[in-house]
Amino acid sequence: DAPFRHPNFPMYLVTRLAGYDFDDVRGLIDRALIAKNTGMFVIDAKGDDPTPGNGWLRAAATLLPKDRVIFDDSAKVLYDQKNVIGYASWGSNDYDRKKRHLNFEWLPGAIAVEYVSTNARTFQRPPEAWNIGNWKDVNTWFAGSPQTMIADLVNEGVSGIAGHVYEPYLSLNPRPDYLLPAYFNGRNLAESYYLSMPAISWQGVILGDPLCRLK
Repeated sequence: DAPFRHPNFPMYLVTRLAGYDFDDVRGLIDRALIAKNTGMFVIDAKGDDPTPGNGWLRAAATLLPKDRVIFDDSAKVLYDQKNVIGYASWGSNDYDRKKRHLNFEWLPGAIAVEYVSTNARTFQRPPEAWNIGNWKDVNTWFAGSPQTMIADLVNEGVSGIAGHVYEPYLSLNPRPDYLLPAYFNGRNLAESYYLSMPAISWQGVILGDPLCRLK
């Protein structure tokens, strides 16, 4: 519960402004300025996966107001959600996900996190026809990986997102059960993501205006 202030925390909380193009970067800034504490937190677990990741997603759902949460732990993948202010899932590591684009309606200030190893590997725009693939077929890869990319979600309208340049291992992914409640309860974007990260100076990057806050 402690605030990130010197001298207790002698560090700076650094985020990045990045996307496929200038319009994506400007969108991160402009949406942050009009963020409101409204809309739904969409939390998409992965069936009966036994690893801790599903437990963190379930915990996140219980730590937010029930009327503000859409939670699914079936094999179904949630697409086409409306009025989304927060999102957490397995991304392309949910093997039932077959579509690159979620096609969500993101509210200004919306943040997201997915358990994906290489989703910040590049900010080069892939061909529009490219879709998420599989590790066994290099012809399905883009920029060295078949996995989803955080730049797609920036382009789609999120205001903040965490990703990885290389394998962080599940245990070192940002924890949605810390991230989403912290953001809902008034922490700014940078504080919320750093609070959720078990390790820093590792494989993770955070995109978004660090001072973005739900008002």
